Amino acid sequence: MSSLVQSVDWLAIAPPTIAAVVGLVVLVADLFVAEARKPLLGWIAVGGLAAAALMLLPLLDADRSTFCLVGDTEVCSYTADRFTLVIQLLVLGGALLSALLSVTALKDSGKRLPEGEYWFLFLSSAAGAALLPASRDLATLVVALEVASLPAFALVGLRHGDRRSSEAALKFFLSSVTATAVSLLGISFVYAATGTLHLTRVAERIQDVDGQLATLAQTGVVLTLVGFAFKTAAVPFHFWVPDTYVGAPLPIAAYLSVIGKAVGFSGLILVTVVALPSYADTWAPALAVLAALTMTVGNVGALRQRSTRAYSAVRLLAWSSVGQAGYLLVPIAAAGYSDDPEKSVGSTLAYALMYGAVNLGAFAVAALVGRAHRLNRVADYRGLYTASPLTALLMGFFLLCLAGLPPGVIGLFAKVTVFAAAVDAGLGWLAVVMAVNVVIALVYYLRWTALLFRAPEGEAATHRLPAPLTAALALTGVLGIALSGAPQLVLRFTETGLF
Repeated sequence: MSSLVQSVDWLAIAPPTIAAVVGLVVLVADLFVAEARKPLLGWIAVGGLAAAALMLLPLLDADRSTFCLVGDTEVCSYTADRFTLVIQLLVLGGALLSALLSVTALKDSGKRLPEGEYWFLFLSSAAGAALLPASRDLATLVVALEVASLPAFALVGLRHGDRRSSEAALKFFLSSVTATAVSLLGISFVYAATGTLHLTRVAERIQDVDGQLATLAQTGVVLTLVGFAFKTAAVPFHFWVPDTYVGAPLPIAAYLSVIGKAVGFSGLILVTVVALPSYADTWAPALAVLAALTMTVGNVGALRQRSTRAYSAVRLLAWSSVGQAGYLLVPIAAAGYSDDPEKSVGSTLAYALMYGAVNLGAFAVAALVGRAHRLNRVADYRGLYTASPLTALLMGFFLLCLAGLPPGVIGLFAKVTVFAAAVDAGLGWLAVVMAVNVVIALVYYLRWTALLFRAPEGEAATHRLPAPLTAALALTGVLGIALSGAPQLVLRFTETGLF
C-alpha cells in the first residue's frame, strides 16, 4: 500500500514561501517596534523580497514538482519549470522595485499609511503572485489569484482620509469580485465536465467530453477566461484601471501595472495553452479580438489625456498599460493558431520582462516628480532636464522603450517578436492593427519625451533623490540599457523548455 504522506520539496516552493514568511514576521514585529523605528519594517520587506528572488538561482537548471497525486507522481499541483521561474523573476523583481518606491512613499506620507499593515499586505500579495505561475491545478490557481488580489484591494484604499483612495479601492474590489465569481462558475463547469482540476488531466479529458456535456465545457472555457481577462485589464474589463491607479499610492499603481498583469497573463497562459489546447478554436479568436480592442482603446485613451489635467501623468501611464496589455495578448492568441505554442508564449514572456523593467522605471521617475508636484501632471515634467539631467534622460529612455524606438532597442525588439508571432500564426489583420496602434502610441510617448527637454516655465523645481528612489532608478536604468545591448538574451531565456 502506497503511503499517503508526501515529502515537500522546500527548495521548489522557497520563493513564494519566503515572501509569505517575511510578511508574517513584519506583521508581528510591527506590534513591538517603536513608532520612530517603523521604517525598519520596510527594509526587512525589501530584504525578504531580495532573498526570495535569489532563491530562483538554484532552480534555474531544475524542473521540480511537489504536491503530486499519490497514485500518479506525474500529476502535481506545484511545478517549478522555466515558465514558472521567468514569471517569478518578473513578480519578485517587480515587487522589490515597488518596495523601494514604497519606502520613500511611506516616509513622505506623514503617517497616513500604516507601515506594518502596508508591508504585510504587500508581501502577502507578492507571495500569491509568485505562487500563481507554479500552480498546475485550477483550485491552486484560483487561491493564488485571490491571495495576490485581496491584499491589493486593501493597499489601494489604505491611505487614511483620502476619498479618491477609498473610491478607487471600492471600484477595484467590486469589479474584481464580479470577475472572480464568473471565473469560478466557469471552473466549476470545467470540473463538472472533466471530473478533475489538474491542468494536464483537464487537457486530456476535455477532448473526450460526452456530447451532453460539450456545451457545459465550452461555456466553462469562456467564463474561466473572464476572470483572467479582468486581471490583465483587457477591454472591456479595463474600466477600473485609470481611477484605481490615480487613487492608489503611486508604488501600488506601479505594482499593479506590472505584477498585476504578470498574474493575469500567467494564469491566462496556463488555462489556455496548458489546460485547454483542444479548445483553441474557442479561446484563440476571442483573445485575438480582445487584443485588438485592448491595444486600440488603451492607446486612444492615452492619446486623449490633457497634459494640464490633475494626475494626468499617472492616468497616461494607466492607459498606456492597457495598450501594452493588448500587445501582450497577441502572442497568447497566436498560440492557438500556431504549431509551436511555446514559441508564441515565449514572445509574451519576453515582452512582459521588457515592459516590467521600463514601466517600473517610468513610475520611479513619476514618484520622484510627484514629491515636488503633488498633482503629478504631464505638464509638470516640462524642463525636467534643466533640473535633473540624468533623471530626464532616464525617463526619455523609458518612454522610448515603451514606444519601441531607438535607443530603446529592447522595446523595439519586444514589439518585433510579438509582431512576428502574429504573422507566423496567420493573424495578418491583428499585425496590421498592432502596427497602427504602435504609430498612435508614438504620438503621446514622443510628446511627453519632448516636454522633458523644453525650457521650463519659470524656475525649474529641484528634485531631491532619496536613496531608495535612486536605487530603483539605477536598477531599472541599468536593466533597460543592458537588455537594449543584448536583447536576444531575453528571448533565449524565455523560449527554452517553457513547459
